[in-house]
Amino acid sequence: MKTDIRVLIADDHPIVRQGLRQVIEADPQLKVVAEAGDGQTALERIQTLQPEIAVLDIDMPEMDGFAIARALREQELNTAVIFLTIHREEDFFNEALDVGAKGYVLKDSATTDIVAAIRAVARGEHYTSPALTSSLVNRRQRAADLRQQKPTLNDLTSAERRILQLIADYKTSREIADELCISYRTVETHRTNICQKLDLHGSHALMKFALAHKAEL
Repeated sequence: MKTDIRVLIADDHPIVRQGLRQVIEADPQLKVVAEAGDGQTALERIQTLQPEIAVLDIDMPEMDGFAIARALREQELNTAVIFLTIHREEDFFNEALDVGAKGYVLKDSATTDIVAAIRAVARGEHYTSPALTSSLVNRRQRAADLRQQKPTLNDLTSAERRILQLIADYKTSREIADELCISYRTVETHRTNICQKLDLHGSHALMKFALAHKAEL
């Protein structure tokens, strides 16, 4: 690794840039050679100075961080990009990878992550804030859990459960309508809603479910 890693910081908030500079330059091997408050200025200074690392906010005026990264790739500049952002969404992270970013650091953990990110990227490695990694993993797990969850009787209204009871007693829709003093059309609507909620398909699926769960109704 070079003894002097030159870094550009681009963020439209001066206080953020000042805080980053202080944290980065506390490491004697890191040197902030330029700052920029908008994307266009950041690109121009990268083109002129060609620092090893550019720490870019994704959301900036003139050009956003993604546009800068694309421009650097098109111009075949060797400056490695680390995105500094508030965005934890997977779509943003995936786009960052697509445009060739080497690092992805969350702003709320920047003071603890940014130096490690710069050093890792300077070594040719990738770096992602640990908090983001945990967030993405947990989000994927929650999504998988939701997909695996099977609908239950608790998803039904009291009226739907009552109709399901009568279906389990082999009542027809017409008989259910007469017993509950509601219209035939209303019973059919309830049957449709029950099938949708319980993810039941096929002409006899509702009857089979009602009979299988009769004791629970």
